[in-house]
Amino acid sequence: MAHDQKQLQMLVRREMARRPIDCSLVDVYCSHGVIYLRGTIRVMRGHSIDLNSEISTLMTILRQKDGIRDVINELQTR
Repeated sequence: MAHDQKQLQMLVRREMARRPIDCSLVDVYCSHGVIYLRGTIRVMRGHSIDLNSEISTLMTILRQKDGIRDVINELQTR
């Protein structure tokens, strides 16, 4: 994986960590500026949020970052 692809992957992981969601079962794959989010995402214990709204917000934030051309959401909610 190219150095810039790893940086994008780390940027995505940092953004996910800022949200009240459990992303421990999410795989982040980067290819030519396109981010693929695959796996299962859950609400963190103790939070009551709309998970679909949170995913939509995360996708919007990621699409605004430099170096990211698109975000492909293949996440499942639990």
